[in-house]
Amino acid sequence: MAASTRCWLCERPLGRRIEWHHPVPKAKGGRETMAVHPICHRAIHANFSNGQLQRLGADLAALRADPALANFLRWVAGKAPDFHAPTHGRRR
Repeated sequence: MAASTRCWLCERPLGRRIEWHHPVPKAKGGRETMAVHPICHRAIHANFSNGQLQRLGADLAALRADPALANFLRWVAGKAPDFHAPTHGRRR
């Protein structure tokens, strides 16, 4: 786990709280981790199942292309590094 200064998902500077996201879920054999904001971590898991994340792997472009996640990224772009708010899941 290499320390990073920017969030893997949104590329904003990291704040005091950092979580480690497995692009390929640990339950699906993933070992690599990426530093993310807690709110970004929750947004990923609110919008993708472990099976979907396994298929996408570390394809950041595919994650960011998802309409719901793209909306989240536009919304969070100007927020402070330690900003947090409730995360809403995908409407099914």
